[in-house]
Amino acid sequence: MTNIPVLVLNQNYEPLNICRARRAVVLLYRGKAEMLENGSGFIHSANYTFPLPSVIRIVYMIKRPRPERKLTRLEVFTRDKYTCQYCGKETRQLTLDHVIPRYKGGEHTWENVVSACIPCNRRKAGKTPEQTGMRLLRRPSPPRGNIFFYIPYHYLQTQSEWQKYLPQ
Repeated sequence: MTNIPVLVLNQNYEPLNICRARRAVVLLYRGKAEMLENGSGFIHSANYTFPLPSVIRIVYMIKRPRPERKLTRLEVFTRDKYTCQYCGKETRQLTLDHVIPRYKGGEHTWENVVSACIPCNRRKAGKTPEQTGMRLLRRPSPPRGNIFFYIPYHYLQTQSEWQKYLPQ
């Protein structure tokens, strides 16, 4: 019961973390947080009964550094919405493709890396898109937005009361 997930928000309602209900109750009891959404059930102690929170907000501002987004496979696939940038096929079986191949001077940057399905990546085969007659659906660029906190997918399905506090 004390292991259910609780969404922790900063003072400005920005998602900070996911903690367990036990930690959230301690933050509430010490006055460091306030409960925004009630969870399911209660935690009983010898003298008190605490409602299980689902969403809490820290009462003071926590400053976090804004790191640059790293160029990883998952980030590229997320930016491209799991779509091949050559044929438009939506699939989970994607590869990374350098628009200008690295051996021809292409760099491993956001502007040169796209997601491609396996057949398109084989067809391109170390050439530029112009040499193979392939066109990009979208010009690659760094991802937009300042989202530095990811919520695991299974929490989004089970914790419906979190939706109004999460950026879309």
